[in-house]
Amino acid sequence: MKLIRFGKVGEEKPGILDDNGKRKDLSSDFEDWNHSFFQNEGLDKLRQLDFSQFPEVDANERLGSCVPRPGKVICIGLNYSDHAAESGMAIPEEPIIFQKGANTVVGPNDHILIPRNSEKTDWEVELGIVIGKDARYLNSTEEAKDYIAGYCISHDVSERAFQLEKGGQWTKGKSCDNFNPLGPFLATSDEIRNIHNLKMKLWVNGVEVQNGNTNTMIFDCYFVVHYLSQFMTLEAGDVISTGTPPGVGLGMKPPQYLKSGDHVVLEIEQLGRQEQICVNA
Repeated sequence: MKLIRFGKVGEEKPGILDDNGKRKDLSSDFEDWNHSFFQNEGLDKLRQLDFSQFPEVDANERLGSCVPRPGKVICIGLNYSDHAAESGMAIPEEPIIFQKGANTVVGPNDHILIPRNSEKTDWEVELGIVIGKDARYLNSTEEAKDYIAGYCISHDVSERAFQLEKGGQWTKGKSCDNFNPLGPFLATSDEIRNIHNLKMKLWVNGVEVQNGNTNTMIFDCYFVVHYLSQFMTLEAGDVISTGTPPGVGLGMKPPQYLKSGDHVVLEIEQLGRQEQICVNA
């Protein structure tokens, strides 16, 4: 299944994309794709429905983030071997963990806001994991598979000067407004043939700058979920961004960063497409 949310900012409703690519409004039966939905076996209830009985949503309706504001957005740094090489950094022995503010999560086609005093706003196409039920002290990577609701595109927008030059603390360079477009849909785990072999691309103003594959992840999705559960409770609806392949602006020679008016497009195989325009905050 492919879960969507649609409507004006702050008024989003839950829906799905049916097998014909039509948007269906499921707000009559569900409040939202939130913690309660995932934790209380909402996906199982969803699978029992006949989607043809639900009203169609206009294709021009704005898409919100595929899940509402999560409790946590956890990110894995330097998790692609080719990106680590691009950055001139050693491959980590354990996952590098940081968090983004949960209020960074916005719709997949909402504007990227270039922060005030920013000169180094950068792009990062990433695979997002959405947690399907509360996870704490999982026993194995195999068990971790059962705690994943599905996957989506997660754009980990980053301000490099804020991140690296002002105290060396990553969170503030990752948590500016609109710095995590999410979606266009959440694909449930059974929709994806092999999550660790998906092509990933990102274009800026029509120029391809990132071209990678989830098969170069250092720590795979199941390892990451198991690993994080040893240190914190992952709650249903939480989002994990699993790292980016090479081609970020920071790694270019000379470095290249986003400015107002730039057009950014992201794609991950089987997970759809995002498009954003950059505007000054």
